[in-house]
Amino acid sequence: MLRGPGYFHWVPVPPAAALAVALLSSLSHCSFLERADPVISPLSPYFGTKTRYEDANSGLLRDPEVPRRDPELLEDTCTPLQLVALIRHGTRYPTAKQIRKLRQLHGLLQARRPRDDRADAVGGRDLGAALANWPLWYADWMDGQLVEKGREDMRQLALRLASLFPALFSHENYSRLQLVTSSKHRCVESGVAFLKGLWQHYHPGLPPPDVADMECGPPRINDKLMRFFDHCEKFLTEVEGSDTALYHVEAFKTGPEMQNILKKVAAALQVPFSSLNAGNMPASFHL
Repeated sequence: MLRGPGYFHWVPVPPAAALAVALLSSLSHCSFLERADPVISPLSPYFGTKTRYEDANSGLLRDPEVPRRDPELLEDTCTPLQLVALIRHGTRYPTAKQIRKLRQLHGLLQARRPRDDRADAVGGRDLGAALANWPLWYADWMDGQLVEKGREDMRQLALRLASLFPALFSHENYSRLQLVTSSKHRCVESGVAFLKGLWQHYHPGLPPPDVADMECGPPRINDKLMRFFDHCEKFLTEVEGSDTALYHVEAFKTGPEMQNILKKVAAALQVPFSSLNAGNMPASFHL
């Protein structure tokens, strides 16, 4: 059932993340999420599902193969009979569209004219200069491809689930396992990596075979299920094809709250306010 996992963590903000920091510093009035585990960066709670998985689950930093669960769940009180999971794909590169936006944003920073009469909003550093000097190494071929870290994400997830539900993931049940994925290459490859993680659980130390030769078979592609929004006629005509369905979204993008954020980011990076908008700001999360 692979569409992709979800977890997230990191340390002091490097230049590569500085633009995201500038944007998030403008949101300081928002409430932080409460977490039992301390986060490495106080910015972590601001990020959404595109954040590093370790920033949502700090246990992954301590030992990514050890499962953790609520002590009140599944101790000796019940027996799991079935597991159904909707899982996000592993860590990936930005898509080609995101890379193009990054280049535009990077070019804007390189063309800026920094002012000498003010320090940057974060730590007194010139964030704009730091980002302008950062080598933008993303290439078009990367286009959302799964990276090796993403494969490791999925292998480790498989090991954690197998340890957490040993009866369900017994070798006898291996042939009953069904993985369904969308046709997106990163999702298919995530499913393959998940199965290889299970193979590692069943056969430690042995190299995994081709997934086509595994007892459970390879992940099955079903876009109508996993990418239902691409096949739902009502959604395509009444939402994506409508000029009014996203009225409130567009109103927010041009509203006073967003304009205030853009002004703060423009001041922090010393770029013209007119060069920023709600369309190119999300690209900062892919730096």
